[in-house]
Amino acid sequence: MHRLISAYRAQGASGLVSKRRGKPSNRGYPATFRNNVIEFVREHYPNCGATFVAKKLAEHHGVRVSHETVRRWMIDGGLSSGDTRDQAKRTAFEWMRSVLQKRIGEEELHRDSGDLPDLARLLHCLYGGRLLNRNRSMVILAKHHGLAPGVICNFLGISQRTFQTYWRAFEHGGTTELFSRRITPARKVGNNEVKEAVFSLLHEPPSNYGVNRTSWRMADLCRILRQKGQSVSAEVVRKITKAAGYRWRKARVVLTSNDPAYSERLDHIRAILSSLRPDEAFFSIDEYGPFAVKAKPGLTLTAPGEQRTVPQWQKSRGCLLMTAALELSGNQVTHFYSARKNTAEMIRIMEVLVDQYRDRKKLYLSWDRASWHISKRLLKRIEEHNAAVQSGQGPIVETAPLPTGAQFLNVIESVFSGMARAIIHNSDYKSVDDAKVAIDRYLEERNAHFRQHPRRAGNKIWRMEREPAAFSEANNCKDPRYR
Repeated sequence: MHRLISAYRAQGASGLVSKRRGKPSNRGYPATFRNNVIEFVREHYPNCGATFVAKKLAEHHGVRVSHETVRRWMIDGGLSSGDTRDQAKRTAFEWMRSVLQKRIGEEELHRDSGDLPDLARLLHCLYGGRLLNRNRSMVILAKHHGLAPGVICNFLGISQRTFQTYWRAFEHGGTTELFSRRITPARKVGNNEVKEAVFSLLHEPPSNYGVNRTSWRMADLCRILRQKGQSVSAEVVRKITKAAGYRWRKARVVLTSNDPAYSERLDHIRAILSSLRPDEAFFSIDEYGPFAVKAKPGLTLTAPGEQRTVPQWQKSRGCLLMTAALELSGNQVTHFYSARKNTAEMIRIMEVLVDQYRDRKKLYLSWDRASWHISKRLLKRIEEHNAAVQSGQGPIVETAPLPTGAQFLNVIESVFSGMARAIIHNSDYKSVDDAKVAIDRYLEERNAHFRQHPRRAGNKIWRMEREPAAFSEANNCKDPRYR
């Protein structure tokens, strides 16, 4: 049944037609011919299997009969039984052992193998290679000699799956593919290039690649990655996304932007950053919160037998909302506290940055596409500001909004995630002012550190940030586990 289904899938209705049609059956051969073959086998190949016998009959004696026909004739002639099968197995083992011990010379192997490609390399790896390559060579030599796969596997101590892997590799790419080093899935999971390729693809809508779906399927992900030169399995993709804290079934974890202009907006930001001059600054802007000031759960080191608890029902000691901007070149954070998220606060952060970076010629403001980030009032205020500074008395302001639903590209989210793990989780501030003091100190120390050390160094608390403070389309700055 399985063979019929496979044939139908591969060839359609024509695959269901028997290949034996028009050919003589076992009983269609003359009895004299059949008896001559049986006697010939009894004389020259008495302890060999039907597959091997059929091959040798065709190669050296010009008798072309299928191995199934030979098997039937051998059974009828008393040449195939349990004892003879055991003897055939012993004969096969002895042949492979003789090849390994060089009791069968290279000339005989050349003569026996005929047109086997790269025989010299197979023998070189068989006699001088490591165990893995010796097994690979023996699989090819023994299979080409006509030995059964099961016998070969028993002799080498390998599985049928490993046997098939070696044989398919040789058929597909010869000894080059047979002896090529294989990258294990574990190595690919830790490969940064593979990770970036996976997340870069996840961040784009499937329609960008002609996939008529609104969300990615594992099969489509693997196929597109292969087309882009990254051959990864579903297991590798699953491990990479799981290690990053994402799950496929949770709608609250957003890995894919549905913005039809995703690529254009992303290319625009990358073009700005690639040509950013020393007298220009690029800011990643967002809000942190609002969050309630109360006892927070989190991981903590506890003594044996101790268990820290946090009441489920608590009275909030206040609410906190912070608006912040991260300047990517200097890795400096500018922040203040807001009462709400609205256009007025965006205008305020713009004015603060203009005043703080008045020595620059142009400021780029990048944020997600929340309504108050792209409001008409904000854009009008930016136009008024730019018109007022045409004389060169301040920096020009230009916006570079992220694609819709692409908060994972907002670099400042990684700063928020590191801050949350450091001073928000596991906290129990008594008031809003105490929480503000902790946040101010964290960001002040962070800025001081990066002013003194432009490169990350030391085991500082801000090293817990989820991503480097650099823009990349493969970033996952918004951490679902710590926000």
